[in-house]
Amino acid sequence: IKKKFWNFLLRKLMTNLKKPEKICQRCVMDSSVKEIIFYPDGRCSLCRNYDENLSKEIHVDQQGKERFKKLIKVVKKTKKGKYDCLIGISGGVDSSFVAHLVKMYELNPLAVHLDNGWNTELAVDNVEKLVKELKIDLYTEVLNWNEFKSIQKSFLLSSISNIEIPTDHAIWATLAKIAKKEKIKYIFAGNNVVTESIMPESWLYHSKDFRLIKAINKKFGKKNISSFPRLSLFDYFYLFIFRGIRWVPVLNYFDYIKEDAKKTLIDQYGWRDYGGKHYESIFTRFFHAFYLPKKFGYDLRKSYLSALICSNQITRDEALMELSQPPADEKQLIHDVEYVKKKLNFSNEEFENMIDQPTKSFKDYPNNDFLWTRFSDFVSILRSYITRV
Repeated sequence: IKKKFWNFLLRKLMTNLKKPEKICQRCVMDSSVKEIIFYPDGRCSLCRNYDENLSKEIHVDQQGKERFKKLIKVVKKTKKGKYDCLIGISGGVDSSFVAHLVKMYELNPLAVHLDNGWNTELAVDNVEKLVKELKIDLYTEVLNWNEFKSIQKSFLLSSISNIEIPTDHAIWATLAKIAKKEKIKYIFAGNNVVTESIMPESWLYHSKDFRLIKAINKKFGKKNISSFPRLSLFDYFYLFIFRGIRWVPVLNYFDYIKEDAKKTLIDQYGWRDYGGKHYESIFTRFFHAFYLPKKFGYDLRKSYLSALICSNQITRDEALMELSQPPADEKQLIHDVEYVKKKLNFSNEEFENMIDQPTKSFKDYPNNDFLWTRFSDFVSILRSYITRV
């Protein structure tokens, strides 16, 4: 029965990863993205948008360096408590490098780590090494497992694509509310244009919408989620406008080369690489390497590799070579799926039925997308404000 189960899953996975009809001649995004536009020169709308984002949000010229120096002075001058700033740390390369940069500029940050029950041993070890070597205070937010288990299983049963919304939302909410509690005005984050700005909107709905989380858990879950960290639309405006908390994508102020960052972390702190993008989490590895390719036909490696191509960190041929390989080792994939099934109490039959259900959109459930869309221009202004020195 187990062999039959795995043959079924792997066969469907390979079917969904079949070669697309058309592919961009600059990056590796393709016609599996429903909103993609291909131009006469062979390039696509997604890598063209990347260039626009780069010109607006990257500040690596002399003027940008001066802005960052001014920002550091302002952060130190406006400190009201023990800490200059807040950083989220997962054990992955981006957040780890932010910790390195923050200490390099002699700031005293509070590091916040979210424990959602899915951290790999490697990620935990990376976090412990970094905070010890950098002498950074660490706060770990441990989610109520019974509540979070209910939410995660509910998201899988909902058949929407972005089943990482609950984790990402919890990170956002935890950082914002700790910043408020500790009177910290600046959150230095690892999100960046260079490696993360080619992501189709049709693939992953954003993580700010707590109404969606609440609705999906209410429909499919078995637990009240009263202790789950949440950030409502009102909270977002109150904390980031009225209270003046500023979200700073610090890597956008540097010529951020991912492999160079890894080398620095390895050489100076004994940091260890974990493989794919965000693979420091077992659930995220399952999400990227199995759930999305198998159920939706989405391969997020295309997005991340395309960003690296556009930033001249890898060649297109190198990206195509990586995409010719499975998103994860077969043994690792089998282990992760079995682990997810066991941890979330899925039987083989229930898991197979969940995978085989028709895909759905976040729009099939109550959500606040209308409000976020309605105020999208205002949010853009807000983002510009919180990253402006």
